[in-house]
Parts: sequence; C-alpha cells; structure tokens
Amino acid sequence: MPRFCLSDAQWAAVAPLLPGKPGDPGRTGADNRLALEGILWIMRTGAPWRDLPPFFGKWNSVYQRFKRWSVAGVFERIFAAIGDADTQSVQIDGSYIKVHQHASGPKKVRARPDKRPAAAAAGARRS
Repeated sequence: MPRFCLSDAQWAAVAPLLPGKPGDPGRTGADNRLALEGILWIMRTGAPWRDLPPFFGKWNSVYQRFKRWSVAGVFERIFAAIGDADTQSVQIDGSYIKVHQHASGPKKVRARPDKRPAAAAAGARRS
C-alpha cells in the first residue's frame, strides 16, 4: 500500500466537500479518498494519466472523476475550506515549462538570393 498524501485529519476536513458521498443525490462514489489520492499523485508527479499506478484504480475512471470535479468547482471549494493551503504549488508557471526542440515547427525555407521566386520566373517566361 503506497504512502498517502493526505493525513487522516486532512481527509476528515476534505471528505464532506466531495460529491458522491452517502446521502448525496445520484450515485455514491466507490472510494473518494483513493480517487483524490490518485489525482494528487498525478499532480505531484506530473506523470501522464495512463501512468497512474493500478492501486488507485483505472486511470480513466480517476481522470473522469477529476474532470467532473474540476467542472463542478470541487477543488475551489476544497482550497477555500482549507484556507491556509499553499495553492502556489498547484499552479503552473509558464516560465518553468520548456518546449522540446522538435515542437517549434518545421525549418523555415528561405529563398536563395541568386534564384528568383517561382512566380517571378513564370511571369518572365510569358513576356
């Protein structure tokens, strides 16, 4: 069993804020703590969703829950309730993200000065 990110006290504070608990309308979530731990594991490691360890459940199920909770504003409610959470650690700063050299697009083709562009050459043949 892997080490959890949340202590029992933190989980007790967060658990009532998550949808899918018994008593909520709709379907009850299978294991909200395990799903939240899986989401936190992905956020902490930066790994792709498909690399989520099987202990946390099927990666697509955890991703779908993350997507639904994001749209529903669940994480905003959690951060508001915790209050003293360091939300800076969950923000992505573009100055730290580097682009791979192959992501910059194809190499630019420049016309050589001794050659005329094709359009100009075609126009010169007509005269």
